[in-house]
Amino acid sequence: MRVWVIGAGIGAAALAAGYLALRPTGGVANDAAYRTAAIDRGQITASVRATGTLTPVTTVVVGSMLSGQVVEILADYNSQVKAGQVVARLNSDQIKTRRDAAAADLAQAKADLVVKRAQLDKAKAVRAKADSSVKDLEAQRDRTKAQLADAKRTFGRQNELFTRGAGAQQGLDSARTQVDVQTAALASNEAQIASFKAEMTGLDADILLAEGQIQSGEALISQRDAKLKDILIDLERTDIRSPVDGVVVQRQVNLGQTVAASLSAPELFQIAQDLHTIDIYANIDEADVGRLRTGQNVSFTVNAFPNRSFQGRVEMVRLGAQTIQNVVTYTGIVRVENRDLALLPGMTANLQVVTDDRPDVLRVPNAALRFRPLGGATALPAAAPSEAPGGRGNRAAGALRQRIEQEVQPTPEQKQAIASIMAEQRGNSRQAMAGLSDEERRAAFRTARAELQAKIAAELDPERRAKFEALMQEARPAQDISPGRVYVLDGAGQPKPVAVRLGPSDGAFTQIMPAAEIAENTQVVVGGGPRGAEPTPASRGPAPRGPRLF
Repeated sequence: MRVWVIGAGIGAAALAAGYLALRPTGGVANDAAYRTAAIDRGQITASVRATGTLTPVTTVVVGSMLSGQVVEILADYNSQVKAGQVVARLNSDQIKTRRDAAAADLAQAKADLVVKRAQLDKAKAVRAKADSSVKDLEAQRDRTKAQLADAKRTFGRQNELFTRGAGAQQGLDSARTQVDVQTAALASNEAQIASFKAEMTGLDADILLAEGQIQSGEALISQRDAKLKDILIDLERTDIRSPVDGVVVQRQVNLGQTVAASLSAPELFQIAQDLHTIDIYANIDEADVGRLRTGQNVSFTVNAFPNRSFQGRVEMVRLGAQTIQNVVTYTGIVRVENRDLALLPGMTANLQVVTDDRPDVLRVPNAALRFRPLGGATALPAAAPSEAPGGRGNRAAGALRQRIEQEVQPTPEQKQAIASIMAEQRGNSRQAMAGLSDEERRAAFRTARAELQAKIAAELDPERRAKFEALMQEARPAQDISPGRVYVLDGAGQPKPVAVRLGPSDGAFTQIMPAAEIAENTQVVVGGGPRGAEPTPASRGPAPRGPRLF
């Protein structure tokens, strides 16, 4: 019996030892061990994912300016065409009839012009003949005037002789008769001259009329010639030609189809100018558009070649936004070299735009950024380390001052002024940041940092100021750096929060900026721990920064 009791005691002791050795850490039945992962070095490639449609760089829509029936199609899908090549023809019989009628009208107008010019020449000839007759009459008038003067002299002499009694009555009467005859002849000449001059005035009017008719005929010829040219243009348009060198990607007309161009030009063909270079019109979400820049590398796949990756570059991000069901997107243009013509217009491309590529950086698993332990004793202060008004913020200011003294090497007077400026800035920061939210505190910190740099730069000479500005430019955090939090296990095996600064993420890992508490191979908690009631909002602390998915 005693041996049995001793054996039972030894067995109980062994069971107790086994339980103590194999129980989970934490001491409670529902406790579980924390899972950890090491911070390592590796590549972080941040990218933006989007979908888009392959589109030719230049697509020309070939239409018809005329209405008519398609009687011939000379290009089909995928046909290579040259600029000026006929790709289709419309029925031109009616237009040819109009052309012939217009040509006949033009010929008639030209013939009428010839007749009118002949009439003008005839009127000018009659005018010239009348002018000659007037000149002949004027010469006869002059001769008659001379004869009348001679007759008057003869009559004077005969009258004088007759008065003296030396002349005969017959001689006096004959002289008077000659004066009367020449006077009548002169009057006749004057009347004929007046008649011919009146006739010449009429002939001048006929000439002006003929010249006006010629101008009218020339205008009619120009009008009918323009009408003929217009008909010839319409006849030329019955041949549908390609305006560029390219390939037919769409044919929207069939043989025998009637084209109606009364309201708008119908689309007959779509011709892509050159498919060796092709664009992708990608829909970029407004949350990602700020990360895109011209020249960024783009990789994408299409469903036709799922195992092949294609490359391109960002050509442009259009400023015009599109809003569909309250979702705002921007159009990004990606230029792709399509040397083997494998990519076809209309294909859907799944793009990945590389926005940042860092080959050898500290990185932390995204699971560590998502982890939050149970309980309320793990909350961090509201401000980030570099933004805290005291403690680590003072140490950061001291480190900055030390770097300024080492790299800028200010004079003793400048050192004294810098120390005073930084001390004054710390005091003002404590008062300005009291009671502010996290976002307001970060904004106030950025403002205070800018003021501090300006004051310090004002105290330095030009040479040291240039060194100081280079130092601050190097120390300025990048725009994509944001605060975060990870947990490490303390000496008691409990998670302890550590504030970190995070850079780009590739979906699995996120870059982490070097810090005193975090270094390569540091074990951070990624999961596990006790399972119990859901923590209250007060115990969670500030909301975690969710890792970017790409």
